[in-house]
Amino acid sequence: MKHVSILLLNDVNLGSLENARQGLMKANDFLKSKGKKAAFQIELVGLTADVKLSKGLYDVHVDKILTETPKTDMVIIPPVQNDLLESIKSNQEFIPWIIEQYNEGAEVVSLCLGAFILGNTGLLNGKDCVTHWQAAPQFQQLFPKARLMPDKLLTDEDRIYTGGGAFSCANLILYIIEKHIGREASIFCSKIFQIDMGRNSQTPFIIFTGQKDHADEEIRTLQEHLEKNYQEKISVDELSRNYGIGRRSLERRFKKATGNTVIEYFQRVKVEAAKRELEKGFKTISEVMFDVGYSDHKSFRNVFRKYSGMSPADYKTKYVNEPLLVG
Repeated sequence: MKHVSILLLNDVNLGSLENARQGLMKANDFLKSKGKKAAFQIELVGLTADVKLSKGLYDVHVDKILTETPKTDMVIIPPVQNDLLESIKSNQEFIPWIIEQYNEGAEVVSLCLGAFILGNTGLLNGKDCVTHWQAAPQFQQLFPKARLMPDKLLTDEDRIYTGGGAFSCANLILYIIEKHIGREASIFCSKIFQIDMGRNSQTPFIIFTGQKDHADEEIRTLQEHLEKNYQEKISVDELSRNYGIGRRSLERRFKKATGNTVIEYFQRVKVEAAKRELEKGFKTISEVMFDVGYSDHKSFRNVFRKYSGMSPADYKTKYVNEPLLVG
């Protein structure tokens, strides 16, 4: 039986923690229904016997405190919430223990923003990882040696697993169940919890707002220009002339500040504008395409798919803002 320690972090997201615990427990139930032994011994591990969450709204009792857990087979790090830097600071006591467990052969799993705690261990250096797409820029700044894959739903490398944002953490738990028990158990759990197993990317859920948390005022002004004029056809050379910045310098500074090339940024702004129009459902795909500055259906479709993970037609079908019919 694999011993699983789910960390009851300070400022933990209790919903995601419970999703992980319930998922593994249900996998055990599946095995028992087949006359087999449970695969996971699941324990909540915290720094103290009781942990208060959500400003004292919840009082959660741990199964073991950290000092009573010298050895485990799997560490699950649920998401933290609120201020990420404060959460990292308040959970420092877990860091040496996580490193020790990994060095002794344990698997380590981070769910959503739990990647910030895992990143602070240094174990993600040089490894693929993922976190909630909305927190990706801050994660990249804090942990530049980690290979962040913001579009992926989950990663698996050298006994370290990371899962994407919010409820998609459940997909990582299903992946772990399949890896350690089998496909049948994973399918069973997906049906019980009504989780779509077909997803492998966070891309359809990303809302592009542009990275503006940087000190380059000229680049920020240029970003705002692109966002206000997304209907136009604007070249890098034109921007270079209008802003009096050499092309090579502009491209270098823009990439450093935003994480995107100028062209990538402009494409993403156009796609985000197109997504908003498609969600309204009033315009045809051709009308939306022209509205955001494209005249070629193939080019528009390719760029849209690149940044949304689906075609404009599929996106409109999935997200068109129509009223729900009940009964």
